[in-house]
Amino acid sequence: MDKYEEFKKNVYKLIKLDLSSYKEKQMKRRITSLVTRNNYKDFDDYFLALKKDEKLFNQFLNYLTINVSEFYRNENQWDILEKNILPDLVKNNKKLKIWSSACSTGEEPYSLVMLMTRFYKLEDITVYATDIDVEIMEKAKIGIYNEKSIKSLPKEFVIKYFEKLGSNYKIKDEIKDRVKFSRINLLEDKFLTNCHLVTCRNVMIYFTGQAKDIMYHKFRESLTNDGVFFVGSTEQIIKPNEYKLKPIKTFFYTRA
Repeated sequence: MDKYEEFKKNVYKLIKLDLSSYKEKQMKRRITSLVTRNNYKDFDDYFLALKKDEKLFNQFLNYLTINVSEFYRNENQWDILEKNILPDLVKNNKKLKIWSSACSTGEEPYSLVMLMTRFYKLEDITVYATDIDVEIMEKAKIGIYNEKSIKSLPKEFVIKYFEKLGSNYKIKDEIKDRVKFSRINLLEDKFLTNCHLVTCRNVMIYFTGQAKDIMYHKFRESLTNDGVFFVGSTEQIIKPNEYKLKPIKTFFYTRA
């Protein structure tokens, strides 16, 4: 058997992480660089060392994903979402269509799934997560995060939906299974439609005013009549009426 195939099987037995679910060439290349960098002769030797050396094990987990965001980023806004925004949406809709439009490494869509468990059964929750970067979404699907990234997450969610892996945390499949990842270029592609909640947070700051104008109009069209558009803490829309939007809370907008 190919040594990398054996390595994948061993990793799965050890931490229930299925490396076969991710792009073979990219994943093999990343792990091969770790083997070489740490001066092991092959995957067999490297795996034996992983089982014995906690520092090496944590390096392996950290290398699989890069944390550029965090769960419940700006947690006071998540509190508003839970207490002021979602109750009305839930009251008026049997099931919500939720879109995390620039999902990066997955913290936001996974946060949304966990939050929605306070309103719906897990099997009735779906969050659509999109990003322009396919590779970063592969890291999101792995679902391994460091302690810093979960510091704002309610402790009940950490206890219930994560497994401890060394100094890291792996999100459970029951949450990952509720997120549907796909690629969307916000500048060029069609947006999702009939969404009850759309998040686009800490992304618009990177675009020109002209690009923002186009996207705000498209986000408005992606909402249901009672749908809500949730933006980042540095991205308050100055003249929402220009896009036929109206504020309902700071950083939350609906169709005018």
